[in-house]
Amino acid sequence: MHHIYIFSPSSAVRDKAAFRRGIQRLRGLDCTVAIDEAAFSSHMRFAGDDATRLAAIGRAAAAGADIAMISRGGYGLTRLLADLPYAAIAESASHGTRWVGLSDFTAFQAAVYAKTGTVTWQGPDVVADFGAADGPDDIMQACFEDLLLGQGEGTGWRLPAAEARSDGWSSSGRIWGGNLSVLCNLMGTPYFPAIKGGILFLEDVGEHPYRIERMLTQLLHAGVLGRQKALVLGQFTNFKLVSGHDKGFKLATVFDWLRSQLAIPVFTGLPFGHVATKVLLPFGAQVDFSVQGRDAMVLWGPLDGHTH
Repeated sequence: MHHIYIFSPSSAVRDKAAFRRGIQRLRGLDCTVAIDEAAFSSHMRFAGDDATRLAAIGRAAAAGADIAMISRGGYGLTRLLADLPYAAIAESASHGTRWVGLSDFTAFQAAVYAKTGTVTWQGPDVVADFGAADGPDDIMQACFEDLLLGQGEGTGWRLPAAEARSDGWSSSGRIWGGNLSVLCNLMGTPYFPAIKGGILFLEDVGEHPYRIERMLTQLLHAGVLGRQKALVLGQFTNFKLVSGHDKGFKLATVFDWLRSQLAIPVFTGLPFGHVATKVLLPFGAQVDFSVQGRDAMVLWGPLDGHTH
């Protein structure tokens, strides 16, 4: 029986009903689920003060679980990066613990990779995904079960017709990324991965296309985008265009402009972000990325916890 450890490193869990639904569904996957003692802690907007959340991360690292999974995202991890128990996190991964989360958890994953080279997993959380009122998405759950069983060795999706490559395209590199806002806010710090020749994937929520463009421009001018093999854009959701002002400026405008500035390919449609249907992606793993027609495929094969 597999063991999942749930902890709260970011915002406080307000929707306890969704949390309980998520736990029940995880247990239904023939798993034992341990809930960290501070999972429901609350301090201002956080799931406990900084010391409380750091201690929870330490317990997750010591739990010996197959998966250490966040209850929810929100905000709070960037406050903790200087004090994370990096050695314990890396040690847990080397013994088989897969750390899973998204959104604010991007800060944890970027820092852990930058400091230790440890692979972690961008994937679901308890509240929004497994705790969804209408149940977890089938694709998301299937990907999660593959991770749980150690069977997942890649993922794929269908590109928009305009991005089809009839002659094919392929490359390889370390896959990394996550939430665009969180990554941008790590630039210039010791917690931003110095990955060259990588496959960078990005998503965000609640950001108008001009803000998305502004952040992408920051990565562009800093040279981060130009150092990658490819840029893969996931889902950018929950924003509202301004009627009478945007006048045709939309998300597609941003992506088209970005392509005009880059020599590397920019692909869209990745099923990942603040959406129900999401795949799991190994932050920091070496992958083979190929496109044939409209079919995009990312393959990583069996993984241990470290990249080197």
